[in-house]
Amino acid sequence: MRILAVSDVPSPRYYEYYQPGSLDGFDLILACGDLRPVYLEFLVTLAHCPLVYVRGNHDDAYLKDPPEGCICAEDTIIEVNGVRILGLGGSFRYRKGECMYTEQQMRRRIRKLWLQLRKYGGFDILLTHAPARGLNDFDTLSHRGFECFLPLLDKYEPKYFIHGHIHRTYGHDIPQRSQYGPTTVINAFEHCVIEY
Repeated sequence: MRILAVSDVPSPRYYEYYQPGSLDGFDLILACGDLRPVYLEFLVTLAHCPLVYVRGNHDDAYLKDPPEGCICAEDTIIEVNGVRILGLGGSFRYRKGECMYTEQQMRRRIRKLWLQLRKYGGFDILLTHAPARGLNDFDTLSHRGFECFLPLLDKYEPKYFIHGHIHRTYGHDIPQRSQYGPTTVINAFEHCVIEY
């Protein structure tokens, strides 16, 4: 399965400088938030494959006007071609906003998933906007990761943890791919192609 992961800013390659056929060959698109609905609608229309998304901290408008033709994975497990995707969007709360959460609020969201996690026997991809605490995050409140993501990774050992929020333009040493035990961690800022 060939997956395109996107987050935070539109990829010029797949939008502004789009060439016919450049989205061919993808089996799935995963969007990690902070992208305008029109961009996601563009991708899902031209790629002819499912697009699964979570909301970013700047996506309050999605609550009233979600991207058409796309699948929201917030607080649920979505299965696409046998791949189980668990979605938990939003960022650490640093100001008022519908898509920002305290550590306790995110823990509650995860606890409410126990029945789905049992039904599906876990998940293969953790799709979030924010990173996990200590994995590609910063110490500032606005870019802090969630500690409660780490026990999820430890217990279920998904193949991938895909997040956004940490722009790779913030510094030259921000990795696109890293490893946490058996899980490959991907910062999907702009875009990343994954062979699953």
